[in-house]
Amino acid sequence: MKRLLRNTLRSSWFQRAVGTLAAEWLRLVWWTNSFTFDPPDIYDRVEPRMPAIFAFWHGQHFMTPFIKTKDWHKAKVLISRHRDGEYNAIAAERLGIGTIRGSGDHGGAFHRKGGVGAFREMVQTLEDGCNVALTADVPKRSRVAGLGIIMLARESGRPIMPFAMATSRYIRLKNWDRTTINLPFGRGALVGIKEIVVPPDADAATMEALRLELEETLNESTRRAYALVGRPEPDHG
Repeated sequence: MKRLLRNTLRSSWFQRAVGTLAAEWLRLVWWTNSFTFDPPDIYDRVEPRMPAIFAFWHGQHFMTPFIKTKDWHKAKVLISRHRDGEYNAIAAERLGIGTIRGSGDHGGAFHRKGGVGAFREMVQTLEDGCNVALTADVPKRSRVAGLGIIMLARESGRPIMPFAMATSRYIRLKNWDRTTINLPFGRGALVGIKEIVVPPDADAATMEALRLELEETLNESTRRAYALVGRPEPDHG
């Protein structure tokens, strides 16, 4: 029985079915929530700086494909090669977002998880004029920004745009990143406080300072997004 379940979960037809259903669910959530933007002219500020690196937290990522509001907004998202990543990849592609498969973690598993190839592909994607989106925190270290995204900004010369999206109705899972499943028929908010630029000659101390700034900016963006929809931010500890 366990083998049958495992084989089903790994089968391409099952992954495609789940990914497709997830995409259509998120589309329903987007259509039925009334979104506000902070600042109100956020797109007027961000569009001239594209292509950019869009950063968000693990567990708060389901609504992020909808930052792409115009046909000329081109974007690819970094998704892990893990089996669970297949569902996210299928959903993202159905919602019009390209995918880059690999790890954003620059730790010991960087090479094993396809991190080198993914990093090169992200740099090339930005050079080609396409935005790149990825989580700032690495697996199992929720709300701790990794250096990978800082390295990408230094190498590519493109700005990091930290942002948060929240809805007033949601379900919170009790996993490592406290995944938030957004629900329809409520209010939503998209918050982007400021951009972060990494100089091409940034040394280790500068990169660490910018990593902390990214972490603080994402935390503040997330707090403000939940405040705008009238809900306390879900506990992520």
